[in-house]
Amino acid sequence: MASVSGTSQRHLSEPDSNELAGHQSTDRILRTFARFVAAGYGFYLVLLLSDIIATADQMVWWWTPTVGVLVFGSGLSMGVLSGGSIARMRCAAAIAATAFLLAAVSWWFCWDGTQTTTDRGMWLSVFPGLASLAAAIAWPAWVAFGHMTLAVTIMMLINQAARDPRMNSPFLPDLVFGLMFCAIFVGATVVALRTGRILDATRATTHAAAASAAAVQARTVERERFDALIHDDVMSTLLAASRGEVDPTVRRQARHTLRRLNLLRSEAASDAAFDSDAVLAHLRAMATQVDENAAIRANVDPKAVASEYPADAARALGAALAEALRNSIRHAGRGARRVLSVTITPALVLVEVSDDGVGFDPAAVAPHRLGVAVSIRARMQQLPGGSVAITTGPGAGTRVALAWTAAA
Repeated sequence: MASVSGTSQRHLSEPDSNELAGHQSTDRILRTFARFVAAGYGFYLVLLLSDIIATADQMVWWWTPTVGVLVFGSGLSMGVLSGGSIARMRCAAAIAATAFLLAAVSWWFCWDGTQTTTDRGMWLSVFPGLASLAAAIAWPAWVAFGHMTLAVTIMMLINQAARDPRMNSPFLPDLVFGLMFCAIFVGATVVALRTGRILDATRATTHAAAASAAAVQARTVERERFDALIHDDVMSTLLAASRGEVDPTVRRQARHTLRRLNLLRSEAASDAAFDSDAVLAHLRAMATQVDENAAIRANVDPKAVASEYPADAARALGAALAEALRNSIRHAGRGARRVLSVTITPALVLVEVSDDGVGFDPAAVAPHRLGVAVSIRARMQQLPGGSVAITTGPGAGTRVALAWTAAA
């Protein structure tokens, strides 16, 4: 008992590959843009390194190394963090966007007044739009556009001051051109992120609607099936009794029929709690509907005999079990071996479906494939106390762990 439960709990604690599925598209776009912006920071660091060194003597001694590390370090860190936590990655983007503005503002206080006679402006003025892309990753759209406007305006003013007046173009046309140029890239980023959010919202709505419809249909089908079985039991029991067959078999059949009538003939009774035997019988019935040769390894805690389990929990576990078994039969490959196990304790019902088949990459499952997303994940997530863990990989087989835990 302990070994089975311990193994099962380890499976349930493993990271779920779709843990953040609700923001899947948005997160993917954010990571892509973060890597693109980080690459841009690296490119500009190489491109402008000579200018940074050449103009360092125009600033107080600490400004150039401090600003260089802060601006380019925070920009490059977005790429480093893009493979991990989204929150940390966005924090790095916020630091990069803020660092650029701080560097631009502090320039006025650290410049020695020396002007250049070339048309190349101050090196920060080359990439204000890149810093605004970082702002779009970190903050809402209106903040990103505000950052862009402020950054471009400050950098245009710096160029006007740092260059020889004879090298300057009219300020207003330069400002308008700079704003329009940067707005193209910031706008594209904002639109891409908004599209990702719309896709995530649409997917979530679709999954919720499909899960709800599947739950209603499953309950209707199940009631009709049990009603038909009860009808057959009642008729056969009455027929046997009318013939005077009063042997122990008929008595057991009558008791069994009455028990099922008490549980299932009314709407209220159909939601009556299951005992451990009923849970196990229901899970076996759902498995054999998919594969008549399916066998379940049962491990029932003796203390569970006196426990009751919600009908919704038993039905959800049974339906998810059937879907997991169905998927294994369809996709595990010919010759794959399957193992079904059930562990029941007073506070836990754990169902595991394992195979040694071809496995799959969860990240490669198309969004429109609703079998796992709706029939297994969504069904268990909507169940109070329900959880699911899917452990798989190409060539590594598949293990689906379904669990219901009683509220503390």
